[in-house]
Amino acid sequence: MPKLRPTDIPSFAAAQLTLLDAELQAELSETNALLSSHTPTALSRAGLAILNLNVSSIRTGLGGKTVVELGLDSAIVAKGEKADIPEHGIRTGDIIALQDQPTGSAKKTEKRELAKLGVEGVVLRVRRENIEIVLDKEDAHVPSGGKLWIVKLANDVTYKRMNQTMNKLQKFQEQEYTPFIHVLFGQASPTPLPSDLNDPSNPLHKLEWNDPNLNDSQKESIKFALASREVALIHGPPGTGKTHTLIELILQLLKQNLRLLVCGPSNISVDNIVERLASHKVPMIRLGHPARLLPSVLNHSLDVLTRTSEAAALVQDIRKEMDDKQSSIRKTRNARERRQVYGELKELRKEFREREKGCVDNLVKGSKVVLATLHGAGGFHLRGQEFDVVIVDEASQALEAQCWVPLLWVKASKLVLAGDHLQLPPTIKSLNSKESKAARKDSKAKDEKKSKDKKTKGDGDNKNNAEPSVKPAAEKMTLETTLFDRLLGLHGPSIKRMLTTQYRMHESIMRFPSDELYESKLIAADFVKDRLLKDLAYEVKDTEDTREPLVFWDTQGGDFPEKTEDEEIGRKGGKGMSMGDSKSNEAEAALVKMHVSNLVEAGVKAEDIAVVTPYNAQLAILSQMLKEAFPGIELGSVDGFQGREKEAVIVSMVRSNAEHEVGFLGEKRRLNGKKAQRKHDVLDIVTSWRRWAWPTRRLISQIRQA
Repeated sequence: MPKLRPTDIPSFAAAQLTLLDAELQAELSETNALLSSHTPTALSRAGLAILNLNVSSIRTGLGGKTVVELGLDSAIVAKGEKADIPEHGIRTGDIIALQDQPTGSAKKTEKRELAKLGVEGVVLRVRRENIEIVLDKEDAHVPSGGKLWIVKLANDVTYKRMNQTMNKLQKFQEQEYTPFIHVLFGQASPTPLPSDLNDPSNPLHKLEWNDPNLNDSQKESIKFALASREVALIHGPPGTGKTHTLIELILQLLKQNLRLLVCGPSNISVDNIVERLASHKVPMIRLGHPARLLPSVLNHSLDVLTRTSEAAALVQDIRKEMDDKQSSIRKTRNARERRQVYGELKELRKEFREREKGCVDNLVKGSKVVLATLHGAGGFHLRGQEFDVVIVDEASQALEAQCWVPLLWVKASKLVLAGDHLQLPPTIKSLNSKESKAARKDSKAKDEKKSKDKKTKGDGDNKNNAEPSVKPAAEKMTLETTLFDRLLGLHGPSIKRMLTTQYRMHESIMRFPSDELYESKLIAADFVKDRLLKDLAYEVKDTEDTREPLVFWDTQGGDFPEKTEDEEIGRKGGKGMSMGDSKSNEAEAALVKMHVSNLVEAGVKAEDIAVVTPYNAQLAILSQMLKEAFPGIELGSVDGFQGREKEAVIVSMVRSNAEHEVGFLGEKRRLNGKKAQRKHDVLDIVTSWRRWAWPTRRLISQIRQA
């Protein structure tokens, strides 16, 4: 990778603001188009809504916010069945609207009125039996009619935080640029490290490891991160124990009495670290609300600590009074009484926030390790606080502007990024719009014309047009360029260490990504390199499906055509409804079901099997075919399943067309993403061979040339 030139910081920030605005507009446009064109049933089928809900309870949450718990309406639950909410795509942190559910015969005007009477909020927790949301407005009146429904909206909250951060960076004065920031923009080089970290005279040589089973590449990465003064990248390919390495690094940094801010792009990435640190009795606090409700996570969350710490008693009495007021609202007889209760609640909230702020400040300032999402690190709890090191996990899946949130709103002088820039990049909707594709095509044509003109004129005309020493933010920058990517381009491999022993997959599955993307450096650990499904801890028959680690199912021919979501809905009687460009392949889904049946009949437990596909439309079909037939089986998208582990993974590739088009699968990091999720035993790829065999050879050729 050629080194990039130093970056002009104001130009970089301006470019980021332009890109972020385009991305937000693309997301808003897509969401608004879906909501205006589809019925609640259609949105539910697409995973964007949950129907037939009732309010189970209302309580006061952190910051005096109203928390509403919703469960499935008992009237639609058959006798003897669990009141579990159907499959959906709504997750913790999503922005949603809660409204009275319109009837099937409702007119557009009636639907608009119901929408106006609804409330907006953020998803706090998602369980099988219920979902909790935090309302945006303090005096919002929760709909109390018959059945309720929630629908996912475009999330502009994260964009606002990123825009605030980039605006702040853009307005920095020269004297505000620290040596640390100069390094992050290539305007200064990182402090050189000792030539040999393993030299007996180096203090790092005498480290006492908390985990004596760390492999050599993990130990080397930890020493490197400890010794680095400004920035260190830990490159963790699939299954190489990246999070395990970060835990040891955090423990070593704590031995040096340093204060740490640990972040990730998602709640799941942060909670994973909280769970693993909990067993080491680390004094820590988790800002925000954990996505998984495990005791090891909850006991360290700010929500619980503000209820259970010594200082919590100061706010408990007023919290109870607020909860009582919330309950009384539903018993009010008229609007005047309701206004009076809301007024009393407003005063209570003001007092509550003042008391709670003191409690929270004491808790956060007294913690040696603070954990938050990248977005959450910009909240008022942390602003201006000092940390010795900021650690970002899954950094290659985060937008660069997200990574700057913890770097600009707190005081820090060292950054450790952990991730894999050769796996899935962030999903950027604005890059996939028709307008964007046309613009890129036009830009490419102009570049080719300029190149031809330059060759025609010769280089003599450009003698006096030398490039400036500090190059503005790259003109062709996209949001897919992460901070991890850019730093590697600026400073080269000297700021990076790579983990090389993988513990997740059979050697045959590992071989392709190792050779094509990781310079053949990956090594399969002894206990996984030869392990097969027939070798599982429980009894599994020795069949051709359980003795082979890697199986391709050849479906060449015209019997497996792909369909767009538009075609699928149209076939079911929809009128001109468009659910986007998602693809599906029913015949291939049937083949997947047959193969799952073969594995289960051989003795493989359904909960040890995952089916992964790049397209949500295919995921919906697979869910209908497999969920009831094989309880416990896990279904997911390629992006959503990245980093997860199952004993057997079946990948449904979907694409099958006469034009040999692979769409976004042509991105080489997505090709690697599908290799990132296998555990020890088997990867089955179900695909149309006519579409796949030829493009795969071409993609491998492209990767080798890259």
